[in-house]
Amino acid sequence: MEHCPLLMRRRTRSKCLATVASIWIQCTSGSLYTFSIYSSILKSTQSYTQSTLDTISVFKDIGANSGVLAGLLYTAVTPNNSHGPWIVLVCGAIQCFLGYFLMYLSVVGVIPRPHVLAMCLFMFLAAHAQTFFNTANVVTAVNNFPRYSGTSVGIMKGFLGLSGAILIQVYQTIFKSNPASFLLMLALLPSINSILLMPFVRICNTDEGDEKKYLNGFSLVAMLIAVYLMVVIILEKTLTIGFSAQVITIVMLLILLMSPLHIAIGAHQEESYRVIERDRLIDNINIPDAGKTCEGQSYSGYNQIPSNSEQESATPKKHTRQWIENLNLLEAMCSPNFWFLFLAMASGMGSGLATVNNIAQIGGSLGYKNSETSTLVSLWSIWNFLGRFGAGYVSDYFLHTSGWARPIFMAITLAAMSIGHVVIASGLPGALYAGSILVGVCYGSQWSLMPTIASEIFGVQHMGTIFNAIAIASPIGSYVLSVRVVGYVYDTEAAIDGHTCIGVHCFMLSFYIMASSTLLGFLAAIILYFRTRRFYSEVVLGRLQSSLRY
Repeated sequence: MEHCPLLMRRRTRSKCLATVASIWIQCTSGSLYTFSIYSSILKSTQSYTQSTLDTISVFKDIGANSGVLAGLLYTAVTPNNSHGPWIVLVCGAIQCFLGYFLMYLSVVGVIPRPHVLAMCLFMFLAAHAQTFFNTANVVTAVNNFPRYSGTSVGIMKGFLGLSGAILIQVYQTIFKSNPASFLLMLALLPSINSILLMPFVRICNTDEGDEKKYLNGFSLVAMLIAVYLMVVIILEKTLTIGFSAQVITIVMLLILLMSPLHIAIGAHQEESYRVIERDRLIDNINIPDAGKTCEGQSYSGYNQIPSNSEQESATPKKHTRQWIENLNLLEAMCSPNFWFLFLAMASGMGSGLATVNNIAQIGGSLGYKNSETSTLVSLWSIWNFLGRFGAGYVSDYFLHTSGWARPIFMAITLAAMSIGHVVIASGLPGALYAGSILVGVCYGSQWSLMPTIASEIFGVQHMGTIFNAIAIASPIGSYVLSVRVVGYVYDTEAAIDGHTCIGVHCFMLSFYIMASSTLLGFLAAIILYFRTRRFYSEVVLGRLQSSLRY
């Protein structure tokens, strides 16, 4: 057992480096949120109508939210294998490259113009890759930080939301006015990045005493990057920035993105210091069988995370099997809680996607310039990040301090999203900016809250499969609201006005319908809250208290 201190150091380092590597992968995985940048060239080169373009965007949403296969693969390859996430990341990289590269070849004319169904397949592959990146990073983070699952999911989802703004900054600096080259970048950058970083993404079943401090450090970095991007976006909108200044902003952004590595290095140095102090203590008091500390609690303050059976033994036995064991997908689908969560997501995520997918056309109908709509897309990524990060962090805080059930935050954000849709429907000056802030923040919060709620209600073992199954609600809602509502209403109005619709009336009815949809989701979330309120107070808090004792 003389190698035990080295083993503990490697595990501690792996947990922190896994978080850093996952953050960097997430930063390049959000091509889903840049559709408005290259949608215009798809529409023009392939001679699509708005409804056809919306249909392709729905396949993007279907691909990005059909992650059941990624969840099943993760569950199959990760038990007793800390390197399991690598396989999931490789599968994502292959799909990402194929999807975007084939779209690039179609746009530049290297291959004949494909049938619409073929283009839908290309889009599906490109977007489906995100589910593999996301599943590998999110589920690994929850396994590594089980006591602060909301915060860890918020960090992963938050950086994914920021990735849209990061990729757009790269586009505006290097590929400005050349969306075809941007498609090529989307084929190469996320794929290469994930393959290079995947050796560091692993599950580490140890409990670090200062893990909340490390998560707070990652959270602070995320907030700094979000503020920096927002300032840069606003400056680019109000001032004329030259190429050299744009290069400087990209360099500064890269420096900020490198800063999480400093947290991992600091964590490793602190652990090394604790190991030295522990060795000194052992030498001074001559503790027998010191090597056994690797199998239980180490003298450096690190514990093995209690097993599911240990946690369940501390959980009240009067609850149903659904609430004290890890359910698989079929068992979870037999629960009404699954479908209430599904309905809430269909209305919230569906209306959010319908908004961002059509934000360029909405801006055009209201008289916004192309540069202004690009700014809206970039700012959407910031609001999306704030929702993802904020909902996870705030819900964790109130769960730990006051025992608030997480579904109440889902209900609050869905109600606020409904107000945002009404604001956009008004068509008043600046309403698109104000409404997109509300919708973007609330949309992002759903992506943070839903996986965390799923892991708490149904267990962590099949979390990847279950939360990806619930995420299918997003493309379903997006199809109904984007194609059957937004696209249909716009084409109907455009047929009256000509080929292009100009004015508030182009999207007003659509956004009133989406406001009603989010109110329906609000009701579903409220019902879920009352159904699980006692469960959170007795079971989830019991698990947290049990993990703190070990």
